[in-house]
Amino acid sequence: MSTRRLGARALVARILDGGDWTPWDVPPRPMAAPGSEYEAELAAARGRTGCDEAVITGEGLLRGRRVAFVVSEFGFLAGSIGIATADRIVAAIERATAEGLPLLAAPSSGGTRMQEGTVAFVQMARISAAVMRHRAAGLPYLVHLRHPTTGGVLASWGSLGHVTTAEPGALIGFLGPRVYEALHGEPFPPGVQVAENLAANGLVDAVVDVEDLAGRAAVALSVLCAGPPPAVPAGEPVDEPVPEVPAWESISRSRDPGRPGVRNLLRHGARDVTVLSGTGEGEADPGLLLALARFGDAACVVVGQDRLSQRTGHPLGPAGLRVARRGMRLAREVGLPLVTVVDTPGAVLSADAEERGLAGEIARCLAELTMLPVPTLCLLLGEGTGGAALALLPADRVLCARHGWLSPLPPEGASAIVHRTVDRAAEMAESQGVRAADLYASGIVDVIVPERPDAAKEPVAFCDRTARAVARALAEVADLDPAARSTARERRFLRAAEMR
Repeated sequence: MSTRRLGARALVARILDGGDWTPWDVPPRPMAAPGSEYEAELAAARGRTGCDEAVITGEGLLRGRRVAFVVSEFGFLAGSIGIATADRIVAAIERATAEGLPLLAAPSSGGTRMQEGTVAFVQMARISAAVMRHRAAGLPYLVHLRHPTTGGVLASWGSLGHVTTAEPGALIGFLGPRVYEALHGEPFPPGVQVAENLAANGLVDAVVDVEDLAGRAAVALSVLCAGPPPAVPAGEPVDEPVPEVPAWESISRSRDPGRPGVRNLLRHGARDVTVLSGTGEGEADPGLLLALARFGDAACVVVGQDRLSQRTGHPLGPAGLRVARRGMRLAREVGLPLVTVVDTPGAVLSADAEERGLAGEIARCLAELTMLPVPTLCLLLGEGTGGAALALLPADRVLCARHGWLSPLPPEGASAIVHRTVDRAAEMAESQGVRAADLYASGIVDVIVPERPDAAKEPVAFCDRTARAVARALAEVADLDPAARSTARERRFLRAAEMR
């Protein structure tokens, strides 16, 4: 493996505006016995790196935004964490928390400093606690994993980021390969502890070269630090009277392969988009997209079902719903509105999905979304089939595309249950009230976004129109009483039942 290793100071200079920063470091307390071999190793490390410990901390400007940082110096005893190192890291995290600053961490470390043993080892818990206090204050914590990051550093402050990136080709793993080979007498399997593999498996959000790191971090922070949505924009609402169409026509149009999905919506209707990967806990699902984004001036977390991936071999499974729950937690923690996008032919039906808890994940999504303290908005963009659609439905506002629809089963399935044949699917869809117009009449949907006459025929214009509707709705829900949110979400469905 060949990776380009930058020292701590060089990395900070590449990221912060003008290469300038203000250090926060104070001289570390002495930990080595006078005249000991460890004292000599520390002195040699200071002479070799020009650093007095294995991390540097401070603050600077990132594209004009004041940020704090903790950056490892691998050349200082392999970036290992001793007691004085932990002192420095914790002090920087606590200062960033006290001053309300987002924190950038760039570890590169072999883990615990073996010369200090168990007492140094347990400092990882102390560092983790400081990180979680920072996050509990609603402040962003961004992590960039560098080559190599292993051991206790990865198992603590290296794995707690709201957004986590890694440098290309970086060795990232809990057990260092040299230690593994020494213990087991054989090399660690190749290709596992590599940044790109971790990204594919939902442990890292993106692999980012140092040249792009500042830009990626700045875009993410522009959303994470945005605060409440702006006031409701002037002008008329986007929704307008639309002619009703038969339910089966909407269902057929929603299944058009050319119909725009959530990725098209973000590409043409949003800005400052940062796509996140997987659960951050070792699972990924191409059928569910998680992103930070802005619609107009309204920043939000987006949890969207990706129609293209689901229709091309990646039906939504339990892992996708766990990705959705990551998005809910992120929105709650940083205080951003959550936008869910429903567009699914239905969850995967398989023995594996059953064993991995599909039904339980639907239930947990419903529970978390209903009780989420931040503003929420659901966009029913196209197909809305079954529990996978219901899992992302409860929200303060529900928008629906003209040809969007919602049903407990695909109409063919409902027809098979009631009539013992799929041939009466159109009749079942009409009788079940699945259309946008029916959902609006029952109070399940608040706004119908026009299609003129079909989103597949005007994808860019439709995405722009939908994005404006989302921006307006986000501004409206920001004004709602936070204490009444969960009750109001539940009452939406009670009202629908009372209207039957």
